[in-house]
Amino acid sequence: MPEGFRRWYDNDPILKEALELLKLQTDDKKSTAADFIISLQEQVAQDVIERIYEITQQFAGKGNRWYDSDPVMLKAIELLRVAPPQTQRIAALKLLLAMESNDMESLEKEDNE
Repeated sequence: MPEGFRRWYDNDPILKEALELLKLQTDDKKSTAADFIISLQEQVAQDVIERIYEITQQFAGKGNRWYDSDPVMLKAIELLRVAPPQTQRIAALKLLLAMESNDMESLEKEDNE
């Protein structure tokens, strides 16, 4: 990781922007985004998913990050963190487009396809 980056998503400007904007969204929009991100678990190995559940139980409501207080968002962000880089980027682009167009419902449609 290049020097100066503190968070796992700082090295990808699109992913960084998506998560920074997501942090500012309403709880309803965050919930829709979390559901979309959780749908990525099909692209993550089962043993990794089990580790994510351990992390969420350990840190839910106890961490300092903006998403630690919401167990669903914590699970979603951890899934995104361990997803392949290409999956992270695609998800980030979809999140950015949905937030910029103020159309989080498009993520729900995407999730159902």
